[in-house]
Amino acid sequence: MEFITILKKAEKRFGSSSKRLAAEGWRKDWQVLVSTIMSAQSRDETTIPIAENLFKKYPTLKSLANARYNDVLKALKSLNYNKTKAKHIIEAAKMMERIGVPDTIEELVEIPGVGRKTANLVMTEVHNKHGICVDTHVHRISNVLGFVKTKTPDKTEKELKKTIPKRYWSRINRLFVLWGKQVPGKDKKKLLDALK
Repeated sequence: MEFITILKKAEKRFGSSSKRLAAEGWRKDWQVLVSTIMSAQSRDETTIPIAENLFKKYPTLKSLANARYNDVLKALKSLNYNKTKAKHIIEAAKMMERIGVPDTIEELVEIPGVGRKTANLVMTEVHNKHGICVDTHVHRISNVLGFVKTKTPDKTEKELKKTIPKRYWSRINRLFVLWGKQVPGKDKKKLLDALK
């Protein structure tokens, strides 16, 4: 089955879901970027309340940029890789205070804690530009269903960009994440059955 057919089935199945993902529902652009840094290797259900508390304590970029490492670390205590994330969040806030939230992948990945996944998510969520955000779900499903044969999410992103029209790019992540959360593992039949 071709990618667009699958994407349309995923849209039909998961498109109306009200489930919130970590990068969604923030009032400020910088919060999207920070919450996405926080969400790496952590569940959205864990990340969102921690991010909400962090943004209550630090409601402005300036306050977060001037935060003490130990205070941010304490706020992130139940997140995976919290020591690295606390450091990256403060450094990212300092950088965004100077330059804002960049609107190119190349500039975004210069921000501490921002890889291509986060950069693509910021491009689509904040700047309404084309981007394919490839997390573990997008990478896994794309490989299991044979759309790509890649070892890393970055390679999956590059391969998908070669074959999928841009107008679909920004929809892939949300749909595949909701789908992937529902069907873990690499059973192709179970993945496809979930779309029925």
